[in-house]
Amino acid sequence: MSMTGTPEDTARWRELLSADRLPAFALIMLGVWLQAADALVTTTIMPSVGADLDGYAWFGWATSGYLVGVVVAGACAGWLADRIGLRRAMVGSGLLLAAGCAMSAAGPGIGFFIAGRVIQGIGAGWVLGFCFVTIHVVFPERFLVRIFAAATAIWGVATFIGPLIGGLFADGGAWRGVFWLFAVQALLFAWATIHLVPAHGGEQGGRVPFFQLIIITLGIVLLSSAGVVTAAWLQWTLVPAGVVLLTLALIVDRKAESRLFPRQAGNFGSLIGAAYATYFATMAGAIGFSIYAPAILQFTNGLSALEAGYVVAIEAAVWTVAALLVAGSGPQWRRRWIVIGTLLIPMGLLLLAFFLASGDLPLVLLGGAMMGGGFGLYSSFANRLVMANLDEHEGATGSGGIAAMRNAGGAAGAAIVGIAANVTGFADGPNAQSVAAAGFWVCAIGVPFGLIGALAAMRLVALARAEQSGAAVKS
Repeated sequence: MSMTGTPEDTARWRELLSADRLPAFALIMLGVWLQAADALVTTTIMPSVGADLDGYAWFGWATSGYLVGVVVAGACAGWLADRIGLRRAMVGSGLLLAAGCAMSAAGPGIGFFIAGRVIQGIGAGWVLGFCFVTIHVVFPERFLVRIFAAATAIWGVATFIGPLIGGLFADGGAWRGVFWLFAVQALLFAWATIHLVPAHGGEQGGRVPFFQLIIITLGIVLLSSAGVVTAAWLQWTLVPAGVVLLTLALIVDRKAESRLFPRQAGNFGSLIGAAYATYFATMAGAIGFSIYAPAILQFTNGLSALEAGYVVAIEAAVWTVAALLVAGSGPQWRRRWIVIGTLLIPMGLLLLAFFLASGDLPLVLLGGAMMGGGFGLYSSFANRLVMANLDEHEGATGSGGIAAMRNAGGAAGAAIVGIAANVTGFADGPNAQSVAAAGFWVCAIGVPFGLIGALAAMRLVALARAEQSGAAVKS
Protein backbone atom coordinates (compact mmCIF):
# COMPACT_ATOMS: atom_id res chain seq x y z
CA MET A 1 0.00 0.00 0.00
CA SER A 2 1.17 3.50 -0.73
CA MET A 3 2.19 5.89 1.96
CA THR A 4 1.30 8.91 -0.13
CA GLY A 5 -1.91 10.84 0.22
CA THR A 6 -3.74 13.93 1.37
CA PRO A 7 -5.98 14.60 4.37
CA GLU A 8 -8.83 13.15 2.29
CA ASP A 9 -7.23 9.70 2.40
CA THR A 10 -8.52 9.40 5.96
CA ALA A 11 -12.15 8.30 5.94
CA ARG A 12 -14.77 10.46 7.62
CA TRP A 13 -16.67 9.25 10.67
CA ARG A 14 -19.95 9.02 8.75
CA GLU A 15 -18.31 6.64 6.28
CA LEU A 16 -17.10 4.41 9.09
CA LEU A 17 -20.55 4.40 10.73
CA SER A 18 -22.44 3.71 7.51
CA ALA A 19 -24.89 0.82 7.48
CA ASP A 20 -22.59 -1.57 5.61
CA ARG A 21 -19.59 -1.05 7.90
CA LEU A 22 -21.21 -0.37 11.28
CA PRO A 23 -21.84 -4.03 12.30
CA ALA A 24 -18.20 -5.09 11.81
CA PHE A 25 -17.01 -1.90 13.50
CA ALA A 26 -19.32 -2.55 16.48
CA LEU A 27 -18.01 -6.11 16.79
CA ILE A 28 -14.43 -4.86 16.96
CA MET A 29 -15.37 -2.32 19.60
CA LEU A 30 -17.07 -5.07 21.64
CA GLY A 31 -13.87 -7.10 21.48
CA VAL A 32 -11.80 -4.15 22.67
CA TRP A 33 -14.29 -3.54 25.49
CA LEU A 34 -14.12 -7.17 26.62
CA GLN A 35 -10.39 -7.02 27.29
CA ALA A 36 -10.28 -3.46 28.60
CA ALA A 37 -13.20 -3.68 31.00
CA ASP A 38 -12.41 -7.22 32.17
CA ALA A 39 -8.96 -6.20 33.36
CA LEU A 40 -10.17 -2.99 35.03
CA VAL A 41 -13.23 -4.48 36.72
CA THR A 42 -11.25 -7.42 38.09
CA THR A 43 -8.73 -5.10 39.74
CA THR A 44 -11.58 -3.47 41.67
CA ILE A 45 -13.15 -6.69 42.93
CA MET A 46 -9.96 -8.56 43.90
CA PRO A 47 -10.17 -7.58 47.59
CA SER A 48 -13.62 -9.22 47.72
CA VAL A 49 -12.27 -12.29 45.91
CA GLY A 50 -9.42 -12.55 48.38
CA ALA A 51 -11.73 -12.33 51.38
CA ASP A 52 -14.24 -14.85 50.02
CA LEU A 53 -11.72 -17.41 48.77
CA ASP A 54 -9.05 -16.83 51.43
CA GLY A 55 -6.65 -15.88 48.67
CA TYR A 56 -4.97 -12.62 49.65
CA ALA A 57 -1.55 -14.21 49.26
CA TRP A 58 -2.36 -15.07 45.64
CA PHE A 59 -3.36 -11.62 44.39
CA GLY A 60 -0.23 -11.28 42.30
CA TRP A 61 -0.62 -14.70 40.73
CA ALA A 62 -4.19 -13.93 39.64
CA THR A 63 -2.91 -10.91 37.73
CA SER A 64 0.24 -12.63 36.47
CA GLY A 65 -1.65 -15.68 35.23
CA TYR A 66 -4.02 -13.47 33.27
CA LEU A 67 -1.11 -11.49 31.82
CA VAL A 68 0.74 -14.63 30.69
CA GLY A 69 -2.38 -15.79 28.86
CA VAL A 70 -2.92 -12.40 27.19
CA VAL A 71 0.62 -12.03 25.86
CA VAL A 72 1.10 -15.60 24.65
CA ALA A 73 -2.32 -15.72 22.98
CA GLY A 74 -1.78 -12.33 21.38
CA ALA A 75 1.55 -13.46 20.00
CA CYS A 76 0.00 -16.35 18.08
CA ALA A 77 -3.32 -14.69 17.14
CA GLY A 78 -2.23 -13.79 13.60
CA TRP A 79 -0.73 -17.21 12.92
CA LEU A 80 -3.87 -18.94 14.22
CA ALA A 81 -6.15 -16.76 12.10
CA ASP A 82 -4.17 -17.78 9.01
CA ARG A 83 -4.15 -21.43 10.01
CA ILE A 84 -7.80 -22.12 10.91
CA GLY A 85 -9.55 -19.06 9.48
CA LEU A 86 -10.38 -15.72 11.11
CA ARG A 87 -14.07 -16.41 11.72
CA ARG A 88 -13.52 -19.75 13.44
CA ALA A 89 -10.63 -18.34 15.44
CA MET A 90 -12.71 -15.41 16.67
CA VAL A 91 -15.65 -17.62 17.60
CA GLY A 92 -13.31 -19.90 19.52
CA SER A 93 -11.73 -16.95 21.35
CA GLY A 94 -15.14 -15.71 22.50
CA LEU A 95 -16.16 -19.17 23.72
CA LEU A 96 -12.84 -19.62 25.54
CA LEU A 97 -13.16 -16.23 27.22
CA ALA A 98 -16.69 -17.13 28.30
CA ALA A 99 -15.43 -20.43 29.72
CA GLY A 100 -12.67 -18.69 31.67
CA CYS A 101 -15.15 -16.16 33.08
CA ALA A 102 -17.47 -18.99 34.12
CA MET A 103 -14.61 -20.80 35.86
CA SER A 104 -13.68 -17.67 37.80
CA ALA A 105 -17.31 -17.04 38.70
CA ALA A 106 -17.92 -20.58 39.92
CA GLY A 107 -14.49 -21.12 41.49
CA PRO A 108 -14.80 -22.78 44.92
CA GLY A 109 -11.23 -21.86 45.81
CA ILE A 110 -8.43 -19.54 44.79
CA GLY A 111 -6.65 -22.21 42.71
CA PHE A 112 -9.68 -22.77 40.50
CA PHE A 113 -10.17 -19.01 40.28
CA ILE A 114 -6.58 -18.45 39.09
CA ALA A 115 -6.96 -21.23 36.50
CA GLY A 116 -10.02 -19.39 35.24
CA ARG A 117 -8.02 -16.15 35.06
CA VAL A 118 -5.35 -17.84 32.94
CA ILE A 119 -8.01 -19.07 30.50
CA GLN A 120 -9.58 -15.60 30.53
CA GLY A 121 -6.20 -14.17 29.62
CA ILE A 122 -5.81 -16.54 26.68
CA GLY A 123 -9.33 -15.77 25.48
CA ALA A 124 -8.90 -12.01 25.91
CA GLY A 125 -5.51 -12.03 24.17
CA TRP A 126 -7.00 -13.86 21.22
CA VAL A 127 -10.10 -11.65 21.12
CA LEU A 128 -8.04 -8.47 20.91
CA GLY A 129 -5.47 -9.97 18.54
CA PHE A 130 -8.20 -11.23 16.19
CA CYS A 131 -9.88 -7.82 16.31
CA PHE A 132 -6.65 -6.28 14.99
CA VAL A 133 -6.59 -8.90 12.24
CA THR A 134 -10.22 -8.13 11.42
CA ILE A 135 -9.39 -4.45 11.08
CA HIS A 136 -6.68 -5.32 8.59
CA VAL A 137 -8.90 -7.72 6.63
CA VAL A 138 -12.21 -5.85 6.56
CA PHE A 139 -11.33 -2.16 6.41
CA PRO A 140 -9.30 -0.28 3.78
CA GLU A 141 -6.27 1.67 4.95
CA ARG A 142 -8.02 5.03 5.03
CA PHE A 143 -10.33 3.81 7.83
CA LEU A 144 -7.55 2.65 10.16
CA VAL A 145 -6.83 5.84 12.10
CA ARG A 146 -10.54 6.41 12.82
CA ILE A 147 -10.96 2.82 14.00
CA PHE A 148 -7.96 2.96 16.32
CA ALA A 149 -9.13 6.32 17.69
CA ALA A 150 -12.52 4.77 18.43
CA ALA A 151 -10.84 1.78 20.09
CA THR A 152 -8.92 4.22 22.27
CA ALA A 153 -12.22 5.83 23.22
CA ILE A 154 -13.52 2.42 24.30
CA TRP A 155 -10.50 2.03 26.57
CA GLY A 156 -11.22 5.47 28.00
CA VAL A 157 -14.85 4.58 28.68
CA ALA A 158 -13.77 1.30 30.28
CA THR A 159 -11.34 3.17 32.53
CA PHE A 160 -14.19 5.21 33.98
CA ILE A 161 -17.00 2.66 33.96
CA GLY A 162 -14.99 -0.46 34.81
CA PRO A 163 -14.16 0.45 38.42
CA LEU A 164 -17.76 1.56 39.00
CA ILE A 165 -19.14 -1.76 37.77
CA GLY A 166 -16.66 -3.68 39.89
CA GLY A 167 -17.39 -1.50 42.92
CA LEU A 168 -21.13 -2.01 42.65
CA PHE A 169 -20.80 -5.78 42.48
CA ALA A 170 -18.19 -5.88 45.25
CA ASP A 171 -20.17 -3.62 47.58
CA GLY A 172 -23.23 -5.78 46.97
CA GLY A 173 -21.32 -8.92 47.94
CA ALA A 174 -21.80 -10.36 44.45
CA TRP A 175 -18.33 -10.28 42.87
CA ARG A 176 -19.06 -13.52 41.02
CA GLY A 177 -21.74 -11.69 39.06
CA VAL A 178 -19.04 -9.64 37.32
CA PHE A 179 -17.63 -12.73 35.66
CA TRP A 180 -21.06 -14.05 34.70
CA LEU A 181 -21.75 -10.66 33.11
CA PHE A 182 -18.59 -10.87 31.02
CA ALA A 183 -19.25 -14.51 30.13
CA VAL A 184 -22.56 -13.44 28.56
CA GLN A 185 -20.84 -10.65 26.64
CA ALA A 186 -18.16 -13.06 25.40
CA LEU A 187 -20.87 -15.41 24.13
CA LEU A 188 -22.50 -12.47 22.37
CA PHE A 189 -19.14 -11.71 20.73
CA ALA A 190 -18.84 -15.31 19.50
CA TRP A 191 -22.41 -15.32 18.16
CA ALA A 192 -22.02 -11.97 16.37
CA THR A 193 -18.75 -13.10 14.80
CA ILE A 194 -20.53 -15.90 12.93
CA HIS A 195 -22.70 -13.36 11.14
CA LEU A 196 -20.30 -10.43 10.71
CA VAL A 197 -16.79 -11.71 9.99
CA PRO A 198 -15.86 -13.06 6.55
CA ALA A 199 -14.35 -16.51 6.21
CA HIS A 200 -10.76 -15.30 5.79
CA GLY A 201 -7.67 -17.49 5.87
CA GLY A 202 -7.58 -21.08 6.99
CA GLU A 203 -5.70 -22.28 3.94
CA GLN A 204 -2.11 -21.60 4.95
CA GLY A 205 -0.10 -24.58 6.05
CA GLY A 206 3.08 -24.70 8.04
CA ARG A 207 4.00 -26.29 11.29
CA VAL A 208 2.84 -25.01 14.64
CA PRO A 209 5.58 -22.61 15.86
CA PHE A 210 5.92 -24.48 19.14
CA PHE A 211 9.50 -23.41 19.79
CA GLN A 212 8.74 -19.68 19.54
CA LEU A 213 5.61 -20.09 21.66
CA ILE A 214 7.51 -21.97 24.36
CA ILE A 215 10.22 -19.29 24.47
CA ILE A 216 7.63 -16.48 24.67
CA THR A 217 5.68 -18.32 27.36
CA LEU A 218 8.80 -18.85 29.48
CA GLY A 219 9.83 -15.22 29.00
CA ILE A 220 6.47 -13.84 30.11
CA VAL A 221 6.25 -16.32 33.01
CA LEU A 222 9.65 -15.15 34.26
CA LEU A 223 8.70 -11.48 33.93
CA SER A 224 5.34 -11.98 35.61
CA SER A 225 6.90 -14.01 38.41
CA ALA A 226 9.39 -11.21 39.07
CA GLY A 227 6.49 -9.00 40.09
CA VAL A 228 5.28 -11.58 42.61
CA VAL A 229 8.37 -12.99 44.32
CA THR A 230 9.91 -11.02 47.17
CA ALA A 231 13.57 -12.06 47.05
CA ALA A 232 15.50 -9.21 45.42
CA TRP A 233 18.20 -11.47 43.95
CA LEU A 234 15.53 -13.61 42.29
CA GLN A 235 13.76 -10.57 40.86
CA TRP A 236 16.99 -9.23 39.37
CA THR A 237 17.57 -12.65 37.82
CA LEU A 238 14.08 -13.19 36.41
CA VAL A 239 13.66 -9.83 34.65
CA PRO A 240 16.77 -9.89 32.41
CA ALA A 241 16.22 -13.59 31.74
CA GLY A 242 12.65 -12.88 30.64
CA VAL A 243 13.71 -10.00 28.36
CA VAL A 244 16.47 -12.15 26.83
CA LEU A 245 13.96 -14.91 26.09
CA LEU A 246 11.54 -12.50 24.40
CA THR A 247 14.36 -11.13 22.26
CA LEU A 248 15.47 -14.67 21.43
CA ALA A 249 11.91 -15.51 20.37
CA LEU A 250 11.98 -12.69 17.80
CA ILE A 251 15.36 -13.83 16.47
CA VAL A 252 14.24 -17.45 16.18
CA ASP A 253 10.92 -16.46 14.65
CA ARG A 254 12.63 -14.39 11.96
CA LYS A 255 14.48 -17.45 10.65
CA ALA A 256 11.63 -19.94 11.12
CA GLU A 257 9.57 -21.35 8.27
CA SER A 258 6.33 -20.91 10.26
CA ARG A 259 6.39 -17.50 11.97
CA LEU A 260 4.38 -15.73 14.66
CA PHE A 261 5.41 -12.23 13.54
CA PRO A 262 6.45 -10.52 10.30
CA ARG A 263 9.99 -11.38 9.24
CA GLN A 264 11.17 -7.83 9.99
CA ALA A 265 9.69 -7.72 13.51
CA GLY A 266 13.07 -8.38 15.12
CA ASN A 267 14.95 -6.03 12.81
CA PHE A 268 14.83 -2.66 14.56
CA GLY A 269 16.26 -1.01 11.45
CA SER A 270 13.06 -1.86 9.56
CA LEU A 271 9.78 0.03 9.69
CA ILE A 272 7.89 -2.87 11.33
CA GLY A 273 10.70 -3.50 13.80
CA ALA A 274 10.92 0.20 14.73
CA ALA A 275 7.16 0.35 15.32
CA TYR A 276 7.19 -2.78 17.48
CA ALA A 277 10.11 -1.37 19.51
CA THR A 278 8.12 1.84 19.99
CA TYR A 279 5.10 -0.08 21.30
CA PHE A 280 7.20 -2.20 23.66
CA ALA A 281 9.34 0.59 25.11
CA THR A 282 6.64 3.23 25.62
CA MET A 283 4.33 0.75 27.35
CA ALA A 284 7.17 -0.56 29.53
CA GLY A 285 7.98 3.00 30.59
CA ALA A 286 4.45 4.14 31.37
CA ILE A 287 3.08 1.13 33.25
CA GLY A 288 4.51 2.09 36.65
CA PHE A 289 2.20 5.10 36.96
CA SER A 290 -0.88 2.94 36.46
CA ILE A 291 0.21 0.32 38.98
CA TYR A 292 1.58 2.38 41.87
CA ALA A 293 0.08 5.86 41.62
CA PRO A 294 -3.29 4.92 43.22
CA ALA A 295 -1.67 3.58 46.39
CA ILE A 296 0.77 6.50 46.57
CA LEU A 297 -2.00 9.07 46.12
CA GLN A 298 -4.09 7.44 48.85
CA PHE A 299 -1.17 7.91 51.23
CA THR A 300 -0.04 11.39 50.21
CA ASN A 301 -3.40 13.02 49.50
CA GLY A 302 -5.79 10.95 51.60
CA LEU A 303 -7.82 9.95 48.56
CA SER A 304 -10.18 6.99 48.53
CA ALA A 305 -9.35 4.06 46.28
CA LEU A 306 -11.97 5.18 43.77
CA GLU A 307 -10.79 8.81 43.83
CA ALA A 308 -7.17 7.80 43.32
CA GLY A 309 -8.21 5.52 40.49
CA TYR A 310 -9.93 8.35 38.72
CA VAL A 311 -6.90 10.62 39.12
CA VAL A 312 -4.84 7.98 37.35
CA ALA A 313 -7.61 7.68 34.75
CA ILE A 314 -6.64 11.15 33.49
CA GLU A 315 -4.08 9.30 31.35
CA ALA A 316 -6.79 7.29 29.58
CA ALA A 317 -9.11 10.28 29.27
CA VAL A 318 -6.52 12.50 27.59
CA TRP A 319 -5.34 9.55 25.49
CA THR A 320 -8.89 9.26 24.12
CA VAL A 321 -9.37 13.00 23.51
CA ALA A 322 -5.98 13.37 21.80
CA ALA A 323 -6.58 10.38 19.52
CA LEU A 324 -9.97 11.71 18.44
CA LEU A 325 -8.71 15.27 17.89
CA VAL A 326 -5.89 14.33 15.53
CA ALA A 327 -7.59 11.42 13.75
CA GLY A 328 -8.19 13.46 10.59
CA SER A 329 -4.59 14.71 10.22
CA GLY A 330 -2.84 14.47 6.87
CA PRO A 331 0.36 12.50 6.18
CA GLN A 332 2.78 15.28 7.24
CA TRP A 333 1.16 15.78 10.62
CA ARG A 334 0.68 12.08 11.20
CA ARG A 335 4.47 11.66 11.23
CA ARG A 336 4.91 14.73 13.41
CA TRP A 337 2.34 13.50 15.91
CA ILE A 338 4.20 10.19 16.22
CA VAL A 339 7.39 11.97 17.26
CA ILE A 340 5.69 14.59 19.44
CA GLY A 341 3.57 11.95 21.15
CA THR A 342 6.42 9.63 22.02
CA LEU A 343 8.49 12.53 23.37
CA LEU A 344 5.63 13.57 25.66
CA ILE A 345 5.73 10.18 27.41
CA PRO A 346 9.23 10.44 28.98
CA MET A 347 8.57 14.14 29.70
CA GLY A 348 5.43 13.22 31.62
CA LEU A 349 7.29 10.46 33.47
CA LEU A 350 10.06 12.87 34.46
CA LEU A 351 7.51 15.32 35.86
CA LEU A 352 5.78 12.53 37.78
CA ALA A 353 9.08 11.26 39.17
CA PHE A 354 9.52 14.53 41.06
CA PHE A 355 5.91 15.27 41.99
CA LEU A 356 3.94 12.01 42.30
CA ALA A 357 4.73 11.70 46.01
CA SER A 358 4.74 15.45 46.70
CA GLY A 359 1.01 15.77 47.26
CA ASP A 360 0.84 18.38 44.49
CA LEU A 361 -2.19 16.93 42.72
CA PRO A 362 -2.37 19.40 39.78
CA LEU A 363 1.18 18.49 38.71
CA VAL A 364 0.38 14.78 39.03
CA LEU A 365 -2.64 15.32 36.80
CA LEU A 366 -0.46 17.23 34.33
CA GLY A 367 2.11 14.42 34.21
CA GLY A 368 -0.57 11.79 33.66
CA ALA A 369 -2.19 13.95 30.99
CA MET A 370 1.13 14.35 29.17
CA MET A 371 1.60 10.60 29.02
CA GLY A 372 -1.97 9.99 27.93
CA GLY A 373 -1.72 12.71 25.31
CA GLY A 374 1.50 11.16 24.05
CA PHE A 375 -0.09 7.76 23.52
CA GLY A 376 -3.16 9.34 21.96
CA LEU A 377 -1.10 11.34 19.49
CA TYR A 378 1.12 8.53 18.25
CA SER A 379 -0.68 5.18 18.59
CA SER A 380 -3.26 5.29 15.81
CA PHE A 381 -0.78 6.64 13.27
CA ALA A 382 1.89 4.09 14.18
CA ASN A 383 -0.71 1.34 13.85
CA ARG A 384 -1.64 2.64 10.40
CA LEU A 385 1.98 2.64 9.29
CA VAL A 386 2.40 -0.97 10.41
CA MET A 387 -0.72 -2.23 8.67
CA ALA A 388 -0.03 -0.24 5.51
CA ASN A 389 3.43 -1.80 5.16
CA LEU A 390 2.57 -5.46 5.72
CA ASP A 391 2.68 -7.68 2.68
CA GLU A 392 -0.26 -9.90 1.79
CA HIS A 393 1.23 -12.95 3.50
CA GLU A 394 1.97 -11.18 6.80
CA GLY A 395 -1.19 -9.14 7.28
CA ALA A 396 -2.63 -11.32 10.03
CA THR A 397 0.60 -11.92 11.96
CA GLY A 398 1.70 -8.28 11.67
CA SER A 399 -1.58 -6.73 12.79
CA GLY A 400 -2.07 -9.28 15.57
CA GLY A 401 1.47 -8.62 16.79
CA ILE A 402 0.68 -5.00 17.66
CA ALA A 403 -1.27 -5.95 20.78
CA ALA A 404 1.25 -8.65 21.67
CA MET A 405 4.16 -6.18 21.66
CA ARG A 406 2.28 -3.69 23.81
CA ASN A 407 1.29 -6.34 26.34
CA ALA A 408 4.81 -7.74 26.43
CA GLY A 409 6.14 -4.25 27.11
CA GLY A 410 3.61 -3.84 29.90
CA ALA A 411 4.71 -7.14 31.44
CA ALA A 412 8.38 -6.20 31.32
CA GLY A 413 7.74 -2.74 32.71
CA ALA A 414 5.54 -4.06 35.51
CA ALA A 415 8.26 -6.46 36.60
CA ILE A 416 10.94 -3.77 36.58
CA VAL A 417 8.95 -1.16 38.51
CA GLY A 418 7.92 -3.90 40.93
CA ILE A 419 11.57 -4.44 41.75
CA ALA A 420 12.10 -0.70 42.12
CA ALA A 421 9.15 -0.44 44.51
CA ASN A 422 10.38 -3.38 46.59
CA VAL A 423 13.88 -1.91 46.85
CA THR A 424 12.40 1.28 48.32
CA GLY A 425 10.59 -0.72 51.00
CA PHE A 426 7.16 0.08 49.60
CA ALA A 427 6.18 -3.61 49.59
CA ASP A 428 6.54 -3.70 53.38
CA GLY A 429 3.89 -1.02 53.76
CA PRO A 430 3.69 2.66 52.88
CA ASN A 431 5.39 5.21 55.11
CA ALA A 432 6.69 8.69 54.41
CA GLN A 433 10.15 7.48 53.41
CA SER A 434 9.11 4.51 51.25
CA VAL A 435 6.35 6.47 49.48
CA ALA A 436 8.74 9.31 48.62
CA ALA A 437 11.32 6.88 47.22
CA ALA A 438 8.79 4.72 45.39
CA GLY A 439 7.05 7.77 43.92
CA PHE A 440 10.31 8.82 42.35
CA TRP A 441 11.68 5.48 41.15
CA VAL A 442 8.56 3.84 39.69
CA CYS A 443 8.35 6.79 37.29
CA ALA A 444 12.04 7.66 36.88
CA ILE A 445 12.90 4.11 35.89
CA GLY A 446 10.44 4.46 33.03
CA VAL A 447 12.14 7.55 31.56
CA PRO A 448 14.91 5.59 29.76
CA PHE A 449 12.30 3.27 28.27
CA GLY A 450 10.28 6.28 27.13
CA LEU A 451 13.36 7.78 25.49
CA ILE A 452 14.11 4.49 23.72
CA GLY A 453 10.52 4.49 22.50
CA ALA A 454 10.90 8.05 21.20
CA LEU A 455 14.13 7.16 19.36
CA ALA A 456 12.45 4.12 17.83
CA ALA A 457 9.55 6.35 16.77
CA MET A 458 11.95 8.79 15.08
CA ARG A 459 13.45 5.86 13.22
CA LEU A 460 9.94 4.75 12.24
CA VAL A 461 9.09 8.19 10.88
CA ALA A 462 12.38 8.48 8.99
CA LEU A 463 11.77 5.12 7.31
CA ALA A 464 8.19 6.07 6.45
CA ARG A 465 9.36 9.36 4.95
CA ALA A 466 12.05 7.59 2.91
CA GLU A 467 9.49 5.10 1.62
CA GLN A 468 7.12 7.89 0.65
CA SER A 469 9.92 9.72 -1.19
CA GLY A 470 10.84 6.52 -3.03
CA ALA A 471 7.21 5.97 -4.03
CA ALA A 472 6.95 9.55 -5.27
CA VAL A 473 10.08 9.16 -7.42
CA LYS A 474 8.80 5.93 -8.97
CA SER A 475 5.44 7.52 -9.80
